Amino acid sequence: MFRRSLATSFGLVAATACLLLYPPAQPHAQSLTTGITLIHAAHLIDGRGTTLDNATVEIRGSKIVAIDHRSRPYTCDLGEATLLPGLIDVHVHIDWHFGPDGTFGAGPGMQVETTAQRDAAIFENARVTLLSGFTTVQSVGSPLDAWLRDAIRTGRAPGPRILTSLGQITGRGASPEALREQVRALKTHGADLIKVILSGGEHDGGGPPSLSGAQLQAVCAEARALGLRTLVHAQSPESIQAAVSADCPQIEHGLFADDAAIRVMADHHVYFDPNIGLVLQNYLEHRREFSQYFTKDAFAFLEATVPTLDAVFKAALAAGLKMPMGTDAGAGAHGQNAREIIARVAAGQKPMDAIIGATSLSAESIGLGTTIGALAPGYDADIIAVSGDPIRDITALRKVTFVMKDGQVYKK
Repeated sequence: MFRRSLATSFGLVAATACLLLYPPAQPHAQSLTTGITLIHAAHLIDGRGTTLDNATVEIRGSKIVAIDHRSRPYTCDLGEATLLPGLIDVHVHIDWHFGPDGTFGAGPGMQVETTAQRDAAIFENARVTLLSGFTTVQSVGSPLDAWLRDAIRTGRAPGPRILTSLGQITGRGASPEALREQVRALKTHGADLIKVILSGGEHDGGGPPSLSGAQLQAVCAEARALGLRTLVHAQSPESIQAAVSADCPQIEHGLFADDAAIRVMADHHVYFDPNIGLVLQNYLEHRREFSQYFTKDAFAFLEATVPTLDAVFKAALAAGLKMPMGTDAGAGAHGQNAREIIARVAAGQKPMDAIIGATSLSAESIGLGTTIGALAPGYDADIIAVSGDPIRDITALRKVTFVMKDGQVYKK
């Protein structure tokens, strides 16, 4: 009954071939399409820097088995569209949403949200994210992510593939061993990665590192020993350098990075995920909704920071940093993730490189580079189509006309 009501509310109808397909409430492996599907379009970008015209992608079940120039008949002919791998966002907060009174957060006199209202809002975040072409996201993070991840995996709701940190380690006052135990506990509860808060936020300049070198080393080393990646929230130059010194593999945000911080990231080949095109802009576009979250002074600081973002990105680009695509998308921004890609191109990145950043490079950074992020035989059938050519006009990424994830069609 739950599955049926969701299918109705989300407008997804069970079908075959290139029609909209809503997966039944059964184990994921049993909900995949069977047989052969042939998707044809005028253009294809493989996510690794190669293009192909007059392309046909052959899919069997959940996997791509061939890409070629074969003739009709096709299962699904998308005409002049451009095919791409499903896009990947390595930094979202998929559970963040505005409450019943339209605001974010809690405060005196605000309407209390019911569990049903919360769940409906989170399901909607997942739905619009998937239909905007993002078939995988990394949510960092909330315990609610595990519930949503499992609902999507088992076919109870449409949404992107989710990796989650289940929470965030702050570590103030905790011993290195206590921090190691926190990492082990997150692993036990099903975390896919570890998120560490090392500095202040975008509204205050970040400030100095909140953890000592020994504390940070304990977190990153324990995560590595357990086979988990670590993402470090580091806004200031000092916190960036501390994270790199502790051998942590990925820096998030870095809005106030200076030349020295950028150089140390380049020297140590860490991933750097600057968020220049959506998160701050979204806060400013929704001042009323975030009025319980930011003060007037904080909004003023954000407004002054936005014009500086391109300079940081340009410096990182010139240094050759590996920059997977993350948005920090939260309430009000879900489904708009492609704005980050567009902003990166506007700041000087080549369109093809920006697309690689949102596909194969992002897949590599989250440890899934051999299964998603590219259109190639053996890869998961995560395929989207956009109207137009994003190499000529990157804004085409906001014109998604087709979405397939794991061989199932969610938008056509």
